[in-house]
Amino acid sequence: MHRRYVEFASSLQGTSVEAHWMADGSSFWYAEGAPVNTVIWKVDPTANTKAPLFEVGRLRRSLAAALGHEPPSNGLPFSEFGFLDGETAVRFRVENKAFVLALDTYAISEAPEPPSAANVGTISPDGRWFARIQGAGNSSLARGIVGGVIGDVWLRSADGADEVQVTADAVDGYGWRGFKWSPDSGKLAANRLDYRGAPTVPLLHYLEQPERASPSYYPKAGERRGLSELVVLDATTERQVRIHVAEEPGPIPLAWRLDGTELLFLNVARYNVSLDLMAADPTTGSTRRVLTESDPWPYPFRQPEQMVTLLSDGRRFIWTSVRDGWNHLYLYDLAGTLIRQLTRGAFPVVRVIGVDEEAGWVYFTAQSDPERPYDTHLCRVTLEGQQFQQLTDAPGQHDIQMAPSKQVFVDTHSSVDRPPVTELRRADGTLLQTVSSADVSAVMDELKWKAPEEYVVKAADGSTPLHGVIYKPYDFDPRAQYPVLQFFQLRPAREFFQDEGYGGTSLAQLGYIVITVSSRGTEGRGKAFQDADRGHLGQFAVADMVAVLAQLAATRPFMDLTRVGVLGGSYPGFMTTRAMLLAPDVYRVGVSVDAISDMAAHWRNEGMLGPPETNRAAYEYASNLRLASALEGKLLLIHGTSDTDVPVSHTMRMIDALIQARKPYDLILLPGQPHVPSGNSWTYMRDRIAAYLDEHLRGGARN
Repeated sequence: MHRRYVEFASSLQGTSVEAHWMADGSSFWYAEGAPVNTVIWKVDPTANTKAPLFEVGRLRRSLAAALGHEPPSNGLPFSEFGFLDGETAVRFRVENKAFVLALDTYAISEAPEPPSAANVGTISPDGRWFARIQGAGNSSLARGIVGGVIGDVWLRSADGADEVQVTADAVDGYGWRGFKWSPDSGKLAANRLDYRGAPTVPLLHYLEQPERASPSYYPKAGERRGLSELVVLDATTERQVRIHVAEEPGPIPLAWRLDGTELLFLNVARYNVSLDLMAADPTTGSTRRVLTESDPWPYPFRQPEQMVTLLSDGRRFIWTSVRDGWNHLYLYDLAGTLIRQLTRGAFPVVRVIGVDEEAGWVYFTAQSDPERPYDTHLCRVTLEGQQFQQLTDAPGQHDIQMAPSKQVFVDTHSSVDRPPVTELRRADGTLLQTVSSADVSAVMDELKWKAPEEYVVKAADGSTPLHGVIYKPYDFDPRAQYPVLQFFQLRPAREFFQDEGYGGTSLAQLGYIVITVSSRGTEGRGKAFQDADRGHLGQFAVADMVAVLAQLAATRPFMDLTRVGVLGGSYPGFMTTRAMLLAPDVYRVGVSVDAISDMAAHWRNEGMLGPPETNRAAYEYASNLRLASALEGKLLLIHGTSDTDVPVSHTMRMIDALIQARKPYDLILLPGQPHVPSGNSWTYMRDRIAAYLDEHLRGGARN
């Protein structure tokens, strides 16, 4: 049963719809049933219809003649294609051959396939060139926070006939990464990175013969970082104009003005004390400051380009900021003058989805329901900052695809206890039709699935609401006593069948009550909630985790608080070990995967703790190493030896601290695995976690 739950999510059909918008800007097609019985549907919002785009039998007969044999599968033998000649023909691939189908006659001819963005890079706005990175900079030194690939910039023509090397200066630890094309396709904004002489850790390749070591860029808090230059490259003359130099993360190119006269980029001060939106002249390299955020934490580090949305008038932009305590939208002109705040209230905007300037609407996702603060909805507001509307209402997560016309949107939504449904709605939220519904009833009946239970309790301060989810075994008996397994999460699950981390749903089927919790200091609840740990990381989370257990167990006698385990990876892995050390009377077993052990040894914590030389006590407090002597329960440490995000040295230091304290521990090393293991290593790790918990937490006996 456990194995079926582990494999369940990947076997579901109809859980999502990927809308491919057509020439009218509102109609779209999508594929479902792949790969065995693929159907491609066309949805027309004007007629409010949904119908097959292709006559499957007719297409298969034509393709059989072209192939010389029956096509594979039972439906369409492809799920991706491209329109040609004003949507009168399509190009697709079958059996590694490209074909063109005329939609009026269904005549099929074999055709050469042009290079695609997937295999040759990022295409220019005019469609003539692909840009890519390749060359000498591709080394382990560039991994870690760099993202893995630096080298020289190359261009290749769309027809594959011409190839041009734009830069030729990349060497090991020095090279180019990423680019943004100018609107006229004449220039590329790119970062040139220099990690030579920067701090590294050795990456040991144990599986190679002979074994070897290579450096991986990894500065600790307060140490020198690599340098990042923002440079504009001329695609035709290869002229280089240097814009700005800073330490990593350095200048982050965001967008070109629509007329190409300026490049907008972010400059983030170290320790996140300020953030500047800058504009650069691509011909001279001169810069000007558009605006400054004096306390930008937490700005969207994962996708900083979402902070700016340029309007088509070329004079205004929408900016996101947490300056009033919540991530909200602000309308600016490009001189840096604030026109008005567009959204306000005790909720965070997630991202701008689209702007209908003609109608005057800004569409965006936001966590706008005060009763369910982690749910994400589509909302809109006018460019005058008025008539705020939440356009979706079903609980859970809403994945929005807005039509280019801005007249309709596709909404796929689900919650932890409700399978995904995809709907087509008008821009004002009016339902047009249900496009697709995931039918999982038969599988759920087979698995005897029990819907998770959402809960709200108080943090250890007795006042702050905390949200989480409880998972129960398929054969749950409220009269029995179950061991409890707790996950620390950065944000609670709000989608259907989400196995966060290492399988909350599937591990419950082994006989546990699985509890997830997002304590103070995690994301998604506003600046004050996330800033709770700022300056003193690790102070509140364990107390909140323990408080959650006590409150839930008070009304759930089936929770056996004499058998409580905790599990997490990366930062939640740090919290897992910390829970074992700070609350040894509560947590009997812990499994900590790829865990940070010492916050001073991890560069990302600078934004939370500031400079080590001025906040040494906070860094010492946020180290698990000093707490090793408090371990009482069973602790399993797991780490991939090729992890460049949290190097295995973190676990080695934790092991040494436990040895010095004469505390037993268990260890699994995953040779050659990165921060997130894959393949057989992932399966092995998952099975060993289950076995470890069974032996030490559940005691090998089923309740």
